Amino acid sequence: QLQLVEFGGGLVQPGGSLRLSCGAERYTLGAYTLAWFRQAPGKEREGVACISRNGGRSNYEDSVKGRFTIARDQTSVYLQMDNLKPEDTAIYYCAARFSASCSASISDYGHWGRGTQVTVSS
Repeated sequence: QLQLVEFGGGLVQPGGSLRLSCGAERYTLGAYTLAWFRQAPGKEREGVACISRNGGRSNYEDSVKGRFTIARDQTSVYLQMDNLKPEDTAIYYCAARFSASCSASISDYGHWGRGTQVTVSS
């Protein structure tokens, strides 16, 4: 069973940067489309960014375009977050989909990490 693990969350001031990473123990991720989701307190989980299996296509939620960058290699997926805002505060989850293309639907992802907390506050 593919088990994803996220790293890199923490507390950062507005305007700061964080880099999240996610990998899988004993598995490579080359066969999967990979995505980042987030869930803020009292809100539903939402898609943040997705990158296709071959890395050729990436999608972003409108509020993070120009600030977040998703990248991947055979073993990990990354989320570079710049110019962070208080509204970016959430638990961030990585997810894997055994498919070539991205999807914004949570139900299309069969593998999830446990999440890492990102807090943006002064």
